Amino acid sequence: MAANTHITPPIKAPIPRRRMHPTRRISLAAGILYVLTFVSIPTLALYKAVKDDAGAFVLGAGSTAGVQWGALSEVIVGLAGIGTAVVLYPVAKRVSQTAALGFVAARLVETCLIFVSVVSLLTILTLRNDVAGTAGTDSASLVTVSHSLMATYNWTFLLSQSLMPVACDLLLGYVLYRSALVPRILPIIAFIGAPLLLASDIAIYFDAYGAVSPIAVLAALPVAVFELSLGIWLIVKGFKPTPLTTDHADTSQSTAT
Repeated sequence: MAANTHITPPIKAPIPRRRMHPTRRISLAAGILYVLTFVSIPTLALYKAVKDDAGAFVLGAGSTAGVQWGALSEVIVGLAGIGTAVVLYPVAKRVSQTAALGFVAARLVETCLIFVSVVSLLTILTLRNDVAGTAGTDSASLVTVSHSLMATYNWTFLLSQSLMPVACDLLLGYVLYRSALVPRILPIIAFIGAPLLLASDIAIYFDAYGAVSPIAVLAALPVAVFELSLGIWLIVKGFKPTPLTTDHADTSQSTAT
């Protein structure tokens, strides 16, 4: 009688998971963060009640939901802005340490000013909810304070989300142009848009026209096009293959081992 033989089935080797290229991870994260910085666009409508008349708003006119959602979106913008600089820093510093550090510093200043502006609006909201209508409250004083806080918001907005992108885009545009990580047309748009936005900011500062006037919107358009196009490109395409990205990948892998 033949002996029973037990045949062990061959063990299949585990299929190795494909790991995303290190520079692809950086470009994808940076692209998503750049797109996130556009979530505050609806604040033009969300803040309408408080911007039209801060005094009437603090006394109870209009809805508070718009201010709450708008403030939250601006906090997201500030954090996403810092994220873009931090995520891109490992690549940017290989082109220029000064530009990379400058980009991070400019984003930090921008976010700090954004938070100041958000606190101004939330303070108006607190005055409306907790102070207005209580016994002994001087309505005239509340109206004056609210208009002062609204002025603080407007000035910090000019310095943060209008002026600081000039520095951010010039520094990042320099890095992208030198490195050729993205099509050259993108940093060229930044080089055109940043001085145009700076000129507009100076005009607004000297009261030549309003911050939301058609001229101001047109002046800010090239910078917006650069940042949105860069975000979409980094999500869809990533960085173009260059010795810079290859060297970065090799460095990352050797460090990991």
